[in-house]
Amino acid sequence: MKKRIFDRALFRLVGPAMATVLAGSAAHALDIEDRLAQLRAAYDAETAKNIIEIQPYRFEQTVTLPDDGTPVTLVSLNPNINSWFLLGIGDTRRTWFHLENPAPNDRAVLLEDGPEGPALLITEGVKTFRCTPWAGNPSMLGDASRANLPYSPVCGDRLYLRVKTSGSYSSLEATSQFLRDHVWGGDALVTWVKATFNKDKYALLDEGLGTGKSETPVAGPIPANVRYPEDARPLMAAYHTIKLEGAESGMAAGSWYPVQGQAGVYVSALSPGYIAPEVFDVPGANWLDGVESRAINYFVAFELDRFDLGFARGTDHPRLDWSPRPPHYMRPYGMPGPDGFATEAPLVSLGMVPPYLTDKVTAAFTAGFKRQHGAFRSGALRDQNYGSHYGFLEHGVIYSKIWPGLSTVYVTQDGEIGMKTWTEEDNENLASMRFVRQNGVPLVEDGRPGALVTQWGPGNWSGSANADLRTLRGGACLMKSENTNYLVYGYFSTATPSGMARSFQAYGCDYAMLLDMNALEHTYLGLYSFNDAGQIQVDHIMRGMGNLDKSGSNGVIPRFIGYPDNRDVFYLVRKE
Repeated sequence: MKKRIFDRALFRLVGPAMATVLAGSAAHALDIEDRLAQLRAAYDAETAKNIIEIQPYRFEQTVTLPDDGTPVTLVSLNPNINSWFLLGIGDTRRTWFHLENPAPNDRAVLLEDGPEGPALLITEGVKTFRCTPWAGNPSMLGDASRANLPYSPVCGDRLYLRVKTSGSYSSLEATSQFLRDHVWGGDALVTWVKATFNKDKYALLDEGLGTGKSETPVAGPIPANVRYPEDARPLMAAYHTIKLEGAESGMAAGSWYPVQGQAGVYVSALSPGYIAPEVFDVPGANWLDGVESRAINYFVAFELDRFDLGFARGTDHPRLDWSPRPPHYMRPYGMPGPDGFATEAPLVSLGMVPPYLTDKVTAAFTAGFKRQHGAFRSGALRDQNYGSHYGFLEHGVIYSKIWPGLSTVYVTQDGEIGMKTWTEEDNENLASMRFVRQNGVPLVEDGRPGALVTQWGPGNWSGSANADLRTLRGGACLMKSENTNYLVYGYFSTATPSGMARSFQAYGCDYAMLLDMNALEHTYLGLYSFNDAGQIQVDHIMRGMGNLDKSGSNGVIPRFIGYPDNRDVFYLVRKE
């Protein structure tokens, strides 16, 4: 049962921004092998623990305030990433504050016990700033905690205090969560309702608008492989609100259209029935029925050279306790969750794009399954690693362990965006991962349907007990077109895993994975721009998604940007 990830010495005390500070210090003289053994033991222990104890790269400093002897502790949760810190005031009843560094590549944060007394030492190049946010009555930390802001600036705006708050729920989300948490058999009831009443609720069936020529520009992605010539592709209706260039008469099936005013972003529409026969000749997926074959699905491609990808856990989801899917005998005694804890405290999860990135954000979309559904009820993965709960990591901090065999999207310290099935060997690179989110098993791997696409239980695809439920689904893939890499988000108005796999294959995706399903709030995607008055504008991949945003005196307040959300989110920000 116990899985050890430290086959090689992964522990690093020194990240790029901290090398100068640690050089020659007593901390640097620490016996690395002993420290590695301590952190490894805490990480692997099958016992109740807190989230700090599974951070295998953390670096801690403690000083004492001269006035009253109060200890102050700074924990850099992953010095290689240099984004998240915990500042603790006190000893046995320590109060923790979760700090975020908005410039991790340029700004070092350490705790100094210098001649002027203890302080946070913030270094930017040759400049150094001292900050004592715990000092005074009220203190800077106290004021920031009471500011009623999820991100509250401290130390001259050089750091942000993350403040716990409630995330927004839709009525559907709130009702479903109540049934699951408070009604015996509630999860089964929710599943039955979806299977009975929601089947094909969001289906958009292509009725045919005639034929047209693909107007995809030379610089865009290569069109999907369809059964029609380039100058006679079926035209499909645009039920989204995204403004496109060249799609006034409809969208030619499988063609890519540039988004107006958004360089490097393209949109396409495709029904699986239009896909070329040679795509279906590749074995590994089920036959598609008439409804799924006619369903309109939309895809948004982002040119990766132009964007950075981020991930944020929601205020509530995914949770950190046990999924009810694996059998109880998979749970070691006394462990409240598969990683030893059921709460993120003292960390603070906010489910939103950091405000210091708002002026560069281009898109946001919901990230993945809740914890209830993010583990296996049957198959080989159920019998491994406590049921193989889907793991995730934010700003280099492990919330839930990253397990082998699962589809994984990741962003490295250097900004590389990748997607793959995680392996034991990949754990050697965990120290340099900035964001990681796992979600089931692959839809497409090496350009072919994933090995478990046709196996409902072992693939954990969710749906009806008969394994035949079509439903609204969201997914993502990595695609290479000529010499350009793209991240593609797919909105499937009604689909099975087989239909998703065939569509991603048609677009030439090398790897694809499921994200979430069943409702517009679970498959939400918004594209953002600013008008001449500086107001943010939102376009959605489906019109009804606008109901999930809020309105204010200055216009729309977008989900995931204007306020915290209960769900986790991926977001794309334009590079400088």
